[in-house]
Amino acid sequence: MPELPEVEVVRRGLTPFVHNSTINRVEVRHDRATRRNQGSFTDQLQGRVIQHISRRGKFLWCVLDQPEALVVHLGMSGQFRVYPWTDQAVPAEQRRHPHLRILGEIEQPSGAILDLHFLDQRTFGGMHLSPLVLDDRGDHIPESVIHIARDPLDPKFNAGDIVKKIHNSQSEIKRVLLNQSILSGIGNIYADEALFRSGLHGSVIAGEVTEKHLLELVSHVKDVMNEALDEGGTSFDALYVNVNGESGYFSRSLAVYGREGEPCDRCGSDIQRISFMNRSSFFCGKCQPRIPAVAHPERAV
Repeated sequence: MPELPEVEVVRRGLTPFVHNSTINRVEVRHDRATRRNQGSFTDQLQGRVIQHISRRGKFLWCVLDQPEALVVHLGMSGQFRVYPWTDQAVPAEQRRHPHLRILGEIEQPSGAILDLHFLDQRTFGGMHLSPLVLDDRGDHIPESVIHIARDPLDPKFNAGDIVKKIHNSQSEIKRVLLNQSILSGIGNIYADEALFRSGLHGSVIAGEVTEKHLLELVSHVKDVMNEALDEGGTSFDALYVNVNGESGYFSRSLAVYGREGEPCDRCGSDIQRISFMNRSSFFCGKCQPRIPAVAHPERAV
């Protein structure tokens, strides 16, 4: 599933195309893509102006010309593709793509017409309209996203506050990292990478880790996400690409994720894989012992 860096790559890719553009028409090709919406999705969007695109965690939203937002979640395989009209038409084969779920036609302030296609092979993603409300810091955010915590790349993100929330938890540290109501944007890949950098095993109880070590962990989360963002995100197959259909390259820099049986770059031990929350966790058994940081002082900061 796309995590924060991949979603941010998509947001940045869409911004120059859709900023201040008018939605001329929308065609829904698969009902699941708009299953959360109330009322006629196409009628509610026609003629609306997209003022800008925002993001929190793994959610994107287009702020419209009324106090309302078009919220997007990519799910496991959601993609956007942008096709400028050439000779007043987009090639027919693009409009017949087997995974095309929503087709939008938008008009830029210059008068240029674009086709904006939402593709989703597994149909777990989608779009819906949501009113904008104020959050606890006075920011406008879709009502349907209000439960999502700020992410490490948010300008108002407060690492100290997050560390206190993590330290108060008696759940496994990886489970806490994946909890989008505590710290958003992190998924399986970047959780494993940040835990490796911190020398923490994902099964360690969060409340048993020192606050200094947790602060280091949050810093590593931010670092690994920024590094992935610089590489265009992480792609293992064609299910994640940017708006031009290009893959991200951070997979080449992963230290543990997806590397079962390969030697650890730090100590040479084999990378291990276990099942965790119906997914796989990757770690180095030597660099990430299954004991809390308070009982393993050489790993603490």
